[in-house]
Amino acid sequence: MASRTASKDIITLKGSAAIVSEFFGYAANSILYNRGVYPEESFGKVKKYGLPMLLTQDEAVKTFLTNLTSQLSEWLEGGKLQRIVLVIMSKATGEVLERWNFNIITDGEVVEKGAVKEKSDKEIMREIQAIMRQVNSCISFLPCLDEPCIFDVLAYTDSDTTVPFTWMESDAKLIDNPQMVKLHSFDTKIHKVDTLVSYKVDDLDEQ
Repeated sequence: MASRTASKDIITLKGSAAIVSEFFGYAANSILYNRGVYPEESFGKVKKYGLPMLLTQDEAVKTFLTNLTSQLSEWLEGGKLQRIVLVIMSKATGEVLERWNFNIITDGEVVEKGAVKEKSDKEIMREIQAIMRQVNSCISFLPCLDEPCIFDVLAYTDSDTTVPFTWMESDAKLIDNPQMVKLHSFDTKIHKVDTLVSYKVDDLDEQ
């Protein structure tokens, strides 16, 4: 008689934190590429989430994002991270042009009791794919960034969180009267990530 082996996709807190922090690293690269913050030729192609992705080859940016995702993973494991925001600003004036918001809802019971959850890896990947496709198509709805830009990353953490000395207090870098577009979300059953981009609209564009 034929037998069949079934397996479940078990998600642990550490595994979920790794999924979310890795996602942010790829999302940040995709945003920086699609918004032209760095030259097109400074990115290399890889495949991730079943999609062609682009990663920066700039050593300084690579190091920044590697250190960032490592720290985010630590905060996620501790249930301390509430939101990550990638901010794009004018290099000349510092004016905030776009804010890519990644709001994080953590299952507190998992953090406190070490429980595990079940969710298919394929299902999580499909949800992440949907977000990445929206980032890649953002040029269809976001204003053209026709000036040199820089970026920064803000992390919103619980007030009792230990923050490394390499991080500093910052204002929220808000945009006055922004336009907003809600993107897809994904959920590992431990961390749910809701995505939203807000952006500055020139007065001429509103007329």
